[in-house]
Formats: sequence, structure tokens, C-alpha cells
Amino acid sequence: MNESGPDFWVASGHHLCDRDAAGRLVPTPGLWRAFLARPELLPPEEACAAERALHAGLLRDPLRDVEPATLASLADPDAAENWQVFIRFRDRVAAQPTLEAAWIALYRDNVRGVPPLFLQMLTQLVARAALEGVEDAFVLRAGECLFRPQRAAIHHGALLLADEEMVDARARDGDFGPLGQLLAEAGSPPREVELDVLGEADPAAYAARSDAHDLALDIAEGRPGQHALARVLERFIAHVMGEQVTIRPVPVIEDAAWSWHVGLDTEATAIANDLWNGAEVTQSRLARILWLAVLEFREASRVLPRAAGRPVYLALAMDVAQRVRMKPQNLLAGLPLLGAEAAS
Repeated sequence: MNESGPDFWVASGHHLCDRDAAGRLVPTPGLWRAFLARPELLPPEEACAAERALHAGLLRDPLRDVEPATLASLADPDAAENWQVFIRFRDRVAAQPTLEAAWIALYRDNVRGVPPLFLQMLTQLVARAALEGVEDAFVLRAGECLFRPQRAAIHHGALLLADEEMVDARARDGDFGPLGQLLAEAGSPPREVELDVLGEADPAAYAARSDAHDLALDIAEGRPGQHALARVLERFIAHVMGEQVTIRPVPVIEDAAWSWHVGLDTEATAIANDLWNGAEVTQSRLARILWLAVLEFREASRVLPRAAGRPVYLALAMDVAQRVRMKPQNLLAGLPLLGAEAAS
């Protein structure tokens, strides 16, 4: 497919997809082969001949039908169940015209039983397509928050987000590296650390290490990362839902007629709901809100009457352990749209 700008998130497998006329992703057999090459789907050494034959057959033809009798023939019941989960996920995705449509269908229907890893991989692919052509490293790094859990830390005026998996790996190895003990031990006094924080907008420099997910992003007020999160959500909403919106960060909600909000994670949703309902919210809980923004629709004709002409507030928060788990799927059910349909 034709691309502009540096190639980032190569490990997502986006190059194994075609694009339709609207720029949305169409999976190829190569993408499903990449799924099948994951350690979670490779038959272990002790796997029976039937499981090895199943895996080999799917590599040859990733979209082939798999009969229940084939799965029943596997010696390991757990392996049979795992393959059934993968086949069901594959079929649900393949039933849609694009990966974007599949992402929406999965979350609007029911993702119960779908492994989080598969949802993370699908979300990364969709986010990669949404950010095609972006030439601002802050926006690209902010895009990681859509599909990878983060760890938050406040240090010397910075509000840092760092990839949780990478931080935990450094902690296990005893090598806290550029992100340091500050991020590895939430709430503990920081040691002397050198934080490797994204400091320039050059997309090529970011792309060269984007698959390592080893750069922290400063989203403190007025910093490029704060605005980058807004740009990411604008592009994601436009690409996936077909809605043109403008989003601007704000320090607080000062709106006597506050009518609509969307929490971008479980914690933010709970805090915002309590505030909206007039419940008492402690300062310690309020302090968990890391990012607030106002969303406005460019086309008001499809907005619910209750929210028409009114701003929609977005909130992102960390939990008590300073973990940030953004759920972009909350936008599907949360935005005040009349009969919103998946863009496909």
C-alpha cells in the first residue's frame, strides 16, 4: 500500500493489510499468518500430530474452515479450546469488510471470550491506519496509549506516561534504565534517575524505536504531549467512526450546564460520573485525573438534542497504582450521536 511519512509500528503487521478506497485496512492471508506465528499459537514441542497438522494447514490457508471434529481430535483439551477461540475471533473479523468495521462490531457486540492480546493487536492496527501520514512524533507516541497500558508518574513538573510492559520488564531485570525507579515503583520516593522522555517532534527518530515502546511522554499542561493526545483522538474518531471533531485540552471542568462526558478509562468514568451526579469526590481521587479535554462536533446534525451545541468533556485517569488503561471503545457508546454507524 502507498504510505507517507516514516514507517512506525512495523511489528503491528500493518504492511500485511490492503486498504480500501477510504484508507481502511483489509486483512490479507499474510496478516493471519502473522497471528499464527505468535508464540501463543505455535504448537509446543509436546503437541500432538493433529495439532501440528492443524497449524500447518492454517499457515497454508489461513481462512480455511475448521470442523469441530478437527478440534475434537486434538489430544490436549486446552489446546482445542485455544484454537476454537482463535477461529471464532478470525471468523468474526473476516465477516467484516475492514478491520475498522470489525473493531467496531466486536466492541458493539460482545468481546467476552476474545483474548486481550487479540484486541490489543487489532486496536494497534486500526490506530496505525488512523495515524497514517502523521509527521509529529508526539502524536505518534500518544497513539500508543490507545492500545498499550501505561504507567504514570509526576516528576519535576512533568506528568509522564511510560509503557507499563516495558517498565515492568526493566524492573524484573533490575535495569531501570532511562525510565528509572520512579516509574517502576509507583508511590515510592524516586531515586536519582535519568528519564528518557520524548523531546522532539521528529517522526523519523521516533519511528526508529517505535516498536520498543521505550519512550515516555510528558502530558503535563501546556506540553506537546497534552495536545498530542487530543490530535490522536481526533484522528481516531474521524478514521474509525467517520466523525469530524475538534478536541482541546482544558485544566478543569467549569461548566454549570455540563451535559455530557466520556471517561476514556474505567477510573475516569467512575470519577466523572460521581462528579456529574453530585457525589462527594475526595481530592485524592480527583488527583488521579491526568487529562481533560473538550470535544466539539463539526457537524451537529447527528448529535443528540440533549448535547447539541454543548461541549463533550473527555477525561483520562490513572488508578490507585498509577496505571493508565485507555479504552478507546468507550467512545463508541459514549459519544452523544444519533444512530451512529460504523464507518466501513
